[in-house]
Amino acid sequence: MELQESMDKVHLNWGELPFGYMRTDGHVEYSYVDGTWDDGSIVEDDTIHISISSTCLHYGQECFEGLKAFETSDGRVLTFRPEENAQRMIRTAHKIHMVPPTTEIFLDAINRVVRQNKRFIPPYGSGASLYIRPLLIGVSGFIGVRPSLDFLFLAFACPVGPYFKAGLKPIKVRIMEDIDRAAPDGLGDIKTGGNYAAGLRGMLAAQEEGFAEALYLDPREKKYIEETGASNFFGITKDGCYVTPESSSILPSITNRSLMHVAKDIGLSVERRPVHVEELYDFVEVGAVGTAAVITPIHAIGYRDKLIEFGDEDTVGPVSRKLHDMLVGIQTGDLEDKHGWMREISLD
Repeated sequence: MELQESMDKVHLNWGELPFGYMRTDGHVEYSYVDGTWDDGSIVEDDTIHISISSTCLHYGQECFEGLKAFETSDGRVLTFRPEENAQRMIRTAHKIHMVPPTTEIFLDAINRVVRQNKRFIPPYGSGASLYIRPLLIGVSGFIGVRPSLDFLFLAFACPVGPYFKAGLKPIKVRIMEDIDRAAPDGLGDIKTGGNYAAGLRGMLAAQEEGFAEALYLDPREKKYIEETGASNFFGITKDGCYVTPESSSILPSITNRSLMHVAKDIGLSVERRPVHVEELYDFVEVGAVGTAAVITPIHAIGYRDKLIEFGDEDTVGPVSRKLHDMLVGIQTGDLEDKHGWMREISLD
């Protein structure tokens, strides 16, 4: 995509941005060496330099987060619940024996990378946002299997459009009974890259059958709905209940937890519990939720030799649309943030 320089913002077709990487004005790096995190620095290059034998490359010792920055109608820049992303990275890091950045370092990285790339913050009303990717990797040069002693924490940012090009448009997904995304009591509940690698097989298999994504069942009994390869799952019942699966192998989505609050705000009841696959027939709306897309409505689910349908491919359910619009309204500053979720970033 052609990029022209400007003193204020780069000139892009903001309304047509894909959900993809674009080189921007730099990223921020912090190093953990000899038991201490440094003060971090801005790096204008978009490459990193690590040992060929780093533990992140050979033993998967890495984790990441994803969040967005939004421009408001009055020109402010807001991020959505970054403290929650910091806490999830800390939890993830501890589980795979990494030293996480402190919450203060994490938030400092978000502030600095947004300021460094302020020319790339999409304008209010464009439907685009500045996607921020914090990343923690083990960089000690080991050959034997053991935890790294040294770590690199980075954050980069780039402008993105909707995760699915069609935006808030229903998709269809395929239940995969012969492929597991995560193991029981394994790492499915943390945001490490290996989980996404494990989900590629199911996603590609589903796409070969004409579906957009795979939907996984619990790895122990294959009876309970878990999540898609990259998003939590929810269903809306006939009597107005927001139901989302609970399992030790599901990633705790910040977006999903937020939507549970929004659901209560609009008068829905909320249940987070094991959801048997046969309950799909009881839902009037279903969807996937996550940072990238907020809500992706699902109009059909392939289950064995059946296709369970929830409306049609052109219609978004009224509850899903309301939940989506309310959360996005809070994120963009158009609706009251009564839960105190938004954090303003000064660009000075």
